[in-house]
Amino acid sequence: MFKALVLSLALLPVAQSAAARDIQTAIVAGGCFWCVESDFESVQGVREVVSGYTGGTTANPTYETIKGSGHYEAVEITYDADIVSYEQLMFAFFRSVDPTDAGGQFCDRGESYRTAVFVTSPEERSIAEAAKAQAQRDLGQRIVTPILDVATFYEAEAYHQDYYKGQNRVITRGGIKRQADAYKFYREGCGRDARVAELWGDAAPFVNHP
Repeated sequence: MFKALVLSLALLPVAQSAAARDIQTAIVAGGCFWCVESDFESVQGVREVVSGYTGGTTANPTYETIKGSGHYEAVEITYDADIVSYEQLMFAFFRSVDPTDAGGQFCDRGESYRTAVFVTSPEERSIAEAAKAQAQRDLGQRIVTPILDVATFYEAEAYHQDYYKGQNRVITRGGIKRQADAYKFYREGCGRDARVAELWGDAAPFVNHP
């Protein structure tokens, strides 16, 4: 089953039907939402990934006010379930993060960078719990990622959307860079791919994704 799911993600058909047949959404938190958005927009069958905030206690959170609000940096994945299944997305999600870390992800620390899966139905919960259990067996370590009931999803500011492919110039520790290059600089410096590769090896679906 493990190899079959990995293979099925790699071999998903490139062509999508002009008329969507079964459009669904999934919400996950995996640390920096720029990175999660970048990862899942590379999956065939995924139509759009939106960065945002969810799971907290305050209305209309912003990037500046998220600290202490209980909100996670999260993404809403819109996908065609006739091309990629919720099960496949959950399989990929757990192998794209460090689900053993309860204090954040990689260099990003604090509650807003924790991992979580937000489910909308008993069926989604069952699938997510099964994916979590399978990932724990495969990894051989305790997974702390919670499976939570869906909460209001607040779309993040426009400048966060598709950050990984932006063309604006931004200031970084490495000097002024094109936004897409700054994203790569950040991702590498944060150690995301290195840690995911250390944990998951060849099962990590996005390690070589820019």
